[in-house]
Amino acid sequence: QLPGKKDLFIEADLMSPLDRIANVSILKQHEVDKLYKVESRPALSASDQFCFLVRPRIRTMRYIADIINADKMSGRSRKYKIIFSPQKVVIVTSVPNLDVTCDEWSFYLLPLDEDIISMELPEFFRDYFLEGDHRWINSVARALQLLSSLYGPFGKAYGIGRCAKMSYELWRDLEEESEGEGQGRKPEIGNIFLMDRDTDYVTALCSQVVYEGLVDDTFRIKCGSVDFGPDVTSSDKSIKVLLNAQDKVSPHVPWGNQVPQWHQEEAEQRRRGMDIKQMKNFVSQELKGLKQEHRLLSLHIGACESIMKKKTKQDFQEMMKAEHLLLEGFDIRESTSFIEEHIDRQVSPIESLRLMCLLSITENGLNPKDYRSLKTQYLQSYGPEHLLTFHNLKRIGLLTEQAAGDTLTAVESKVSRLVTDRAAGKITDAFNSLARKSNFRAISKKLGLIPRVDGEYDLKMPRDMAYVFSGAYVPLSCKIIEQVLERRGWLGLEEVVRLLNGNEFAVSDSTVEDNPAWDSQRIILAVFLGGCTFSEIAALRFLGKERGFKFIFLTTAITNSSRMMEAMIEAKA
Repeated sequence: QLPGKKDLFIEADLMSPLDRIANVSILKQHEVDKLYKVESRPALSASDQFCFLVRPRIRTMRYIADIINADKMSGRSRKYKIIFSPQKVVIVTSVPNLDVTCDEWSFYLLPLDEDIISMELPEFFRDYFLEGDHRWINSVARALQLLSSLYGPFGKAYGIGRCAKMSYELWRDLEEESEGEGQGRKPEIGNIFLMDRDTDYVTALCSQVVYEGLVDDTFRIKCGSVDFGPDVTSSDKSIKVLLNAQDKVSPHVPWGNQVPQWHQEEAEQRRRGMDIKQMKNFVSQELKGLKQEHRLLSLHIGACESIMKKKTKQDFQEMMKAEHLLLEGFDIRESTSFIEEHIDRQVSPIESLRLMCLLSITENGLNPKDYRSLKTQYLQSYGPEHLLTFHNLKRIGLLTEQAAGDTLTAVESKVSRLVTDRAAGKITDAFNSLARKSNFRAISKKLGLIPRVDGEYDLKMPRDMAYVFSGAYVPLSCKIIEQVLERRGWLGLEEVVRLLNGNEFAVSDSTVEDNPAWDSQRIILAVFLGGCTFSEIAALRFLGKERGFKFIFLTTAITNSSRMMEAMIEAKA
């Protein structure tokens, strides 16, 4: 829409999504001369047009205003176009005496895989859960509206969390205003389940052990692709690889050293008995595909070797043991000592924070003595500038201090073993009325999140969703979805809902339920507000396979423990 030569300024977190849709060569075809990252200062430019692709943020508007003012001071005349994504807000509509126009890129959905759709809003987590900023709820509602217009009405909507409830209600309002564009369509998605990230912080804080999760934790997956550096490629350059569940190579990495030989044998067998024309076709088409798979395989093997080296350096086995003890609620003192040693050795500021948060949430807050001690140690090891980070973590409920009465979790655990289940339930109620911060231990017991396994958990033949954490823990978020779908509502889960601080809902669309010919009930849209991990995706894929469901994931962004901690950190490098 902006003909002629122009310079394009792109906000950092919009670069990867734009690259998936329109790469640099496409932009060049549309006369984009120079590309700048927002926040960087442009060099002298002969371009008569500046185009800015940005999020609606005050600091970004200041940056644009500085560039426009600098041009004005030097007497330089240009056209300026500001494109907001995903929607325009009333920050700037016109600037006096300057040729500035505003538009919006209504970018709501980016498919990362055949069953994963991302809104690519990593800032959603901090903006909503820490700052209380509700602006992205409108984006979620519009994304749901777009999906329902494409795939018809959803049979039943379930959800838990304040943000989930507000998003659902706003979406319904938008549907009524537009008179339900998708209402006449045959529904292709049976149920929708919306969940707030703060319903389950524990799963996001755990170390990931599924392959995609390990790759994300180690190399950082962006928009469904990962940059493998020289330590993986065995060369001096990086290679970008698109990850996807249908990849014929990555699922076979554990036994990958056998695959190159298999490729060679298959190629040899296919080559025999071919005439010249068939051989030419084989070399130009099929052999090329086999070579590409071989190249991909070597990258995945290199990635595995790199992950193993890094995890060995970080005492990964010891860390996993400490995490499992925290999840089970045993030997808390031993886990606390491990965290103290981790901080003293200055292994990683992000990892130390993650472990402290996991300890806090599983124990319903730290006792005052441990809280002060760990906080002091952390600030001494990593710097006093992290003081505001602790304030943020406390405010969001990730790292809290126990109040009087909260320290009774261990006592509750011991007493409940000595009495009947009914009496244990009453004791749990009494203890939880004293503490409202996390309630993880009580929820874990109610839902059976810690599997009772005799001997080793067989990861080659997983029996439940706990396989995504080596059999130690069933992801809470996934267990809630499983239970609600099984019961077709929240009936029988009232106690769990109370422990999760409520805001649950279940709403039916009668037009879908009353038509038995519409066989879409097995397809479920799982919506994660505040981020979804690859571990949760793997767990629900497993559940779907076991129960005959097909899960489609819609998330504000892919997340992991590092991204969550980074969103809370105030200290500037």
